[in-house]
Amino acid sequence: MKKNLIISTIYLAVGLAFGVFYREFTKWNNFVGVTTLGVGHAHLIALGMLLFLILTLTLKNDSILQTWKYKAFLIVYNIGLGGTALMMLVRGILQVEAVKGMTLSSSIDGMVSGVAGLFHLTLAAGLVFLFMALYQMAKKENETKGKVN
Repeated sequence: MKKNLIISTIYLAVGLAFGVFYREFTKWNNFVGVTTLGVGHAHLIALGMLLFLILTLTLKNDSILQTWKYKAFLIVYNIGLGGTALMMLVRGILQVEAVKGMTLSSSIDGMVSGVAGLFHLTLAAGLVFLFMALYQMAKKENETKGKVN
C-alpha cells in the first residue's frame, strides 16, 4: 500500500513539473496555440496520481498487492504511462519548434506517432493486468463468503 502512495506522489510531482515546463517553454518561445504539452500534466495527474491514490485508499487487502498480476500491472502500466508522457513531451516540443520554422520530415513524424502508440498499448495492457488482479481478488472474497461465481 505504501508503494502505491509513493508512486502517486511521484506522479503528482512529475505532473506539476510537466505543467510548469509547458507554461514556461511556451512563454519563452512566444507560442500561442494548442500543443500536446498543454494536456501532458493533466494526463500524469489523472492517470498517475489519481489512479494510485484511489488504489491506495481502496485496496485494504494486501494480498492483491502480492499477486503476479498486480506486480505486472505496476511494471507495465508505469512503463506505458511514463513513455506516453515522454512522447507527449517530445511531440509538444516539436509542435512549438514547428512554429519557429523547424520542419519535421514525415518519417520522423510517423516515428513519434508510432512510438507514442506503442506506449499507449503498453498502458492499456497494464490496465488489463490491474483488472485481472481485481477480478481475482473479488473471486477470492466471494469464495471466502461461501458464494462461488
